Amino acid sequence: MTSLSKGTNINSTFVAIARYWQLLRALIERNLKVRYRGSFLGVYWSLVNPLISTGLYTAIFGATFASYFGNSIPNYILAAFTGLMVMTFFSSSTSQALTSVVQNGALLNKIQLPVSIFPVSMIGSNVFQLSVGTLPLLMLITIFSSKSIVSVLALFIPCLSLVMAAMGISFLVSALYVFFRDLSYFYELVIFVLSISTPIFYPAEIVPIQIRPFLQLNPLAPIIESIRQIALSGNPPDLLLAQPAVISGFICLVVGWTCFRWWRSQFMDLL
Repeated sequence: MTSLSKGTNINSTFVAIARYWQLLRALIERNLKVRYRGSFLGVYWSLVNPLISTGLYTAIFGATFASYFGNSIPNYILAAFTGLMVMTFFSSSTSQALTSVVQNGALLNKIQLPVSIFPVSMIGSNVFQLSVGTLPLLMLITIFSSKSIVSVLALFIPCLSLVMAAMGISFLVSALYVFFRDLSYFYELVIFVLSISTPIFYPAEIVPIQIRPFLQLNPLAPIIESIRQIALSGNPPDLLLAQPAVISGFICLVVGWTCFRWWRSQFMDLL
């Protein structure tokens, strides 16, 4: 291969990346405008939801489970909030991405577009919401607890793992939905089971020892555990604790993207 052809391939790659990025920005802006048109709070609804749920769980379970969080109701509130933040982001991102390819089928039949842009744009919209809504509050909690900028920066490790996990599952479910249009009903049940099997409003210690190993199969459990350690413990970030979170997020991303690419050639016949 000559140097000229190498340069041409590199330029083509940069042009493709730039085009993908422009499309992604346009779709994210469209998603946010459609979602919050006429809304009073806009993207800050993503913060209101976990706050209200945290208040509800605290009123019902706070006194019962506070002993597992240093006999402190405020500690329980913060622990429940971090768990709900993770679950809210994951459930909303993947549920919205589930139908994204099919909903844009007419557009794909008219214009040649990268199919992956649609689930990715849904994740991007929710990452924007997280960045301007819940994440700043979590960073304030972390700086107040640890008084260390290192801990604030370390938050991005489990948060990135959360985005990878959501991205991978979004690729998987959006591809499956092309073939099985009733998947949305089943996925509601999956999200419910996932929320119950994730130690969000209850401590993992109350789960029977025989069942605890199955909790480790839940990709969100190590992510929540890592965020709580960094944001709430007041100790330096435990990278060994963050490692399972990164691994679970990476596995979800690889599996989801592999399935999406494998089935993508069959999409157009069904859209």
